[in-house]
Amino acid sequence: MRRSALRPQIVRAIISQPRRSLIQGIPRCRPDLTFSTSATPDSPTLQREISPFRFETGLALFAKRAPRPFPPPFLSPPSGSFSDPLSTHHRSRDRRAFVNGELIRGYTNGDDAVYVSDQFIGANDGVGAWSTRPGGHAGLWSRLILHFWALEIEMDADRIRSAGEEYEPNPVECLQKAYEQTIKATSEPNNWQGTTTATGALLHYRKQGLDPKAPATPLLYVTNLGDSQVLVLRPRHSELIYKTTEQWHWFDCPRQLGTNSPDTPRENAVMDKVEIEENDVVLAMSDGVIDNLWEHEIIENVVTSLRKWESGEGGEGLGNRHGGAGGGMQFVAEELMKAAKVIATDPFAESPFMEHAVEEGLAMEGGKLDDISVVAALCVRNKG
Repeated sequence: MRRSALRPQIVRAIISQPRRSLIQGIPRCRPDLTFSTSATPDSPTLQREISPFRFETGLALFAKRAPRPFPPPFLSPPSGSFSDPLSTHHRSRDRRAFVNGELIRGYTNGDDAVYVSDQFIGANDGVGAWSTRPGGHAGLWSRLILHFWALEIEMDADRIRSAGEEYEPNPVECLQKAYEQTIKATSEPNNWQGTTTATGALLHYRKQGLDPKAPATPLLYVTNLGDSQVLVLRPRHSELIYKTTEQWHWFDCPRQLGTNSPDTPRENAVMDKVEIEENDVVLAMSDGVIDNLWEHEIIENVVTSLRKWESGEGGEGLGNRHGGAGGGMQFVAEELMKAAKVIATDPFAESPFMEHAVEEGLAMEGGKLDDISVVAALCVRNKG
């Protein structure tokens, strides 16, 4: 995302229910299947919830330029003795990135970061303008916030609860903790600056009434800050069920978390609860997609890809291919990324970004060359 570095808004939650610059200035879930244990007759009964639903996922990435390596201490520890190799690029070094002694989760795509799991998907878009600043590293910020966010969600979901205590996800609070941990991680021992948008979808469920044997239905907790986007599609009807609303300070400057930005998850993130169904498709995308493809083009592309997958195209599947199962989400993500890339690299194409720029009185033609990140997830029944 090419943007500017950054003003604040309110957290809201509902059921079913802008572009970039640096801000200048200021100096998992588990119910239905449950088990319980008790150590002694006097100890409280504890239970861990098991979700009746999960995601089948796929992702596709296109970077407008190669991502910058993560700096120390994330990529390599300092040498401990004269016999240790001094270069970060020495072959003996572990090239994977770590924070607090743990492997950083997710994938980096230029300045974007994405994460996929059975219960949570996310796409963060780092503000590329930080690459021109001393100590700026938007790719590090987008990846760290997503790493800590996924970790906090997982820890909250896996916490052992007393009998009768229900798990209610709070992804906004998890994002707030992730934001605070990223500030700390990028302040010591070196100061690395950056900002990023954040969007994610957490799969949970709800039961009708108080009967524990009542059938469960999937419920999606969608959190957004900035102009990355989550879309929920019902392919069998070619229908858009839900999409997040972009948050901007001004044109090409979305709300963002990080250096100099007044935005915070607690004050500005929006969380919606979206009732979905099995076989619905959830997309988490950076604005490299929505700046180059209109909404109807995204829907048409996804539905067409699913039909091709069901007919045997798109590569080898793993069993049942109905609705995109058995590996179809990877094909869906790749086809959507390719479609966005075609427009992004065409200097004469018509694009949503061009349309918005003209509305702002700016002379522009063609697509918007940007990092393109797509995560596609299919809601399926959990069999185990």
